[in-house]
Amino acid sequence: MLNIKFAGTYLLASVAMMIAVLLLIFPQQGFDAALRGVVIWWDVLFPALFPFFVISEMLLGFGIVHFLGTLLDPMMRPVFRLPGIGGFVMAMGFASGYPVGARLTSQLWDQKLVNREEAERLVASTTSSDPIFLIGAVAVGFFHDVSLALILAAAHYGGAIIIGLLMRFHGASSKSTEQPVQSKGFIGKRAFQAMHKARLADGRPIGILLSQSIKHSISLIFVVGGLVVFFSVVLEILTTGGIMSFLYHIVQWLLQLFGLPPALTDAVMKGVFEVTLGAKAAGSAAGDISLVSKVAIAAFVLSWAGLSVHAQVVSLLSHTNLRYLPFVTARFVHGIFSAALVFLIWQPMQPLRGEMSVFLPDYDVNAPLSSFVQMVIPTSLFVFAGTFVVISLLFAAYSLLKLMYEKVGGTR
Repeated sequence: MLNIKFAGTYLLASVAMMIAVLLLIFPQQGFDAALRGVVIWWDVLFPALFPFFVISEMLLGFGIVHFLGTLLDPMMRPVFRLPGIGGFVMAMGFASGYPVGARLTSQLWDQKLVNREEAERLVASTTSSDPIFLIGAVAVGFFHDVSLALILAAAHYGGAIIIGLLMRFHGASSKSTEQPVQSKGFIGKRAFQAMHKARLADGRPIGILLSQSIKHSISLIFVVGGLVVFFSVVLEILTTGGIMSFLYHIVQWLLQLFGLPPALTDAVMKGVFEVTLGAKAAGSAAGDISLVSKVAIAAFVLSWAGLSVHAQVVSLLSHTNLRYLPFVTARFVHGIFSAALVFLIWQPMQPLRGEMSVFLPDYDVNAPLSSFVQMVIPTSLFVFAGTFVVISLLFAAYSLLKLMYEKVGGTR
């Protein structure tokens, strides 16, 4: 065991030294790649992820997670072998994208709401792209075709559901976390009781909860940005230095083996390191390449998520006892499933592509990404704000009724 650890340390040190030497040899290329990474982080990841980081922290403090966990428990345990609270993580992971699922899973593990095997299942099945990035950046921004959004979403999220169903067999001999003792009665009542208890257990005033949520989220978003910049630089200097040539030949051979154009090798290699770079390369691949092949590679890249996202997930889970092998295996299998689903549903979903204009009547092909963002973000914010207001009113009404009931009971 000691020799294995020593060999791993020696290998990592050698790789770090090689990267440092390449940066000295190719400083301009490394600088340009760092700038591109900063632009990706600032223009795409910061506005897309930071609000969800803050909101997820506050929802945990308010007890909303426990509320949804109680409601979803009868479905999540038999289907995915996860406690109901995993349904909230799955919904937030699909809605806000990587690495929010890992962040929430880490918090649930800290609170002992999931064990190691359950957390590994949860991270494996909830690490996915968010709809804004998948539709707005990939389908609209990179492929310039909003009608591809349906196919990409069906393949990507369909593959994630399949991974969730397969991961229920992971750790088959492990025991599930015990369900908390709940009072009898209507499940909605029990859900509100669970939310109220969680809020009392947290105890932080709204001001402190908000400030701490922002503080923790800023720290995390800078970690995410640093990893994106780092892997962007590493990919560029390894490519410039000719280190990637051997891997390029392997990927070309694999693509030809599965009947895919070798010209998509660049997209696959970039996607192995960073999902945004890979998806962009797939959309802009030149040559006589069929659109379905480009979309399939983009779906693979989105589901694999790139080593940059892998590093983000590992950093978020570094204080836990979760293992990396189940996660990386699930990411690779998810990528294969998503690419296969694109080929499977391509023809059946062609009629739906022509109907996308009905749902996006103001879509401007001359400014695809900006017009999409202008249409979708206000609607998303309105829906989210409305949902938050309704939940807050229900919580306030429940607290008021409980207080009145306690006062009436005390006067008797």
